[in-house]
Amino acid sequence: MNHPAPPASVRRPVPAELLEALKAAFGERVSTSDAVRAHHGRDESPFDPQLPDAVVFARSTEDVQTAVKLCGQYNVPIIPYGNGSSLEGHLLAVEGGVSIDLSEMNQVLSIAAEDLTATVQAGVSRKALNEALRDTGLFFPIDPGADASIGGMSATRASGTNAVRYGTMRENVLGLTVVLADGRIVKTGTRARKSSAGYDLTRLFVGSEGTLGVITEITVRIYPQPEAVSAAVCTFPSMGAAVKSVIETIQLGVPIARVEFVDSLAIRAINRHSNLTLPESPTLFFEFHGTEAGVKEQAETVQQITADNAGSGFEWATRPEDRSRLWNARHSAYFAMLQLKPGCRAVTTDVCVPISRLAECVVETEQDLKGSPLPCPIVGHVGDGNFHVAMLIDPAKPEEFEEAERLNRRIVERALRMDGTCTGEHGVGLHKMGFLIDEHGADAIDAMRAIKHALDPRNLMNPGKIFSYTA
Repeated sequence: MNHPAPPASVRRPVPAELLEALKAAFGERVSTSDAVRAHHGRDESPFDPQLPDAVVFARSTEDVQTAVKLCGQYNVPIIPYGNGSSLEGHLLAVEGGVSIDLSEMNQVLSIAAEDLTATVQAGVSRKALNEALRDTGLFFPIDPGADASIGGMSATRASGTNAVRYGTMRENVLGLTVVLADGRIVKTGTRARKSSAGYDLTRLFVGSEGTLGVITEITVRIYPQPEAVSAAVCTFPSMGAAVKSVIETIQLGVPIARVEFVDSLAIRAINRHSNLTLPESPTLFFEFHGTEAGVKEQAETVQQITADNAGSGFEWATRPEDRSRLWNARHSAYFAMLQLKPGCRAVTTDVCVPISRLAECVVETEQDLKGSPLPCPIVGHVGDGNFHVAMLIDPAKPEEFEEAERLNRRIVERALRMDGTCTGEHGVGLHKMGFLIDEHGADAIDAMRAIKHALDPRNLMNPGKIFSYTA
């Protein structure tokens, strides 16, 4: 056994006639090569690769529609593919089928600076969007760490480091273009800031993980660049003290833009990876946005809160290069942590709890991890109650995966007991399927399944994800 296998599914046959029809429609933009299929059949999850039978590189909504209709004629599954950075097995072709790669759909279609909106194709990455916005004085704030595609971020309802101030993709997607399983093209939402017109189809597809349709275009909110930005870092004697500082900051109403928690093991990894010399203690990374006076006031308030909780070494970073150094180090934490155990894979989990229960949840989780033989660093977007654990396993040792899953179950069960969720931002994919009934109840899952049946009666759209198709 190399890696844990995804839940058992039966691969559907892909007729030669379909491959011929796809090649007739797309020419060289269809590939059945082993290397291309392998690239599209793995992600950052611990699961074994599950390769699609073919990959289509789409350049337009009409291309996606053509591919979907052809797959529908032959009852073949469709798996949307963005940048491949998902963590829970979302893009694995567990029933075979055709991967539709949207990376060549990389055009910023419009920027409406006066309305603070932008419309992009699904393959545009968050960094590419911000590069396009650079001269407008505006920016797109959702930052999950990886340079994910906007389509993928919409499909997984991503959030990240800025969510405490700017919200998640749920709040920042105004409208979508989606190709349904039968090839119909649906446009949801408008560029208006609000609407009471009918069911909220935009929110239905945001977070659907490719199981209801293929997202091809997205209209998002954009924001003015803040007049002033300041970052700070502060260390604590314990995880509880650090998280207590965050809770008090949020409850006091300080409008921080980012607040990230990194435990001592993760700091050790970051120091090695990024050539830093941060104290190897539980650490908070802060960022403040606003006017010069407002940023100064926010930072001084937070500095006092951290001091009251035994925080030390509160250091400001106002120069862009210093801020970039800190946040680049934080963004590289995942790959830095992998270096703690050469050759390892990470079984990741993320949960989110009400802010009032965060300290309790994190401290109890810390106790679980201390009793495990696995290295398990913790990082988190704790400003909104969300934290992540990376359990580092030897892929050749099944017992280590079993230990990681035992820890995962305890972490998730604790979060649910505290009225939280089994995943704050990674999504369900394959890995969190077993927890959905515990979180939502069987009747709610039946309602979700009914929506899936109505929009995708033959279960062609990313089958085997979120929940089983039949009860």
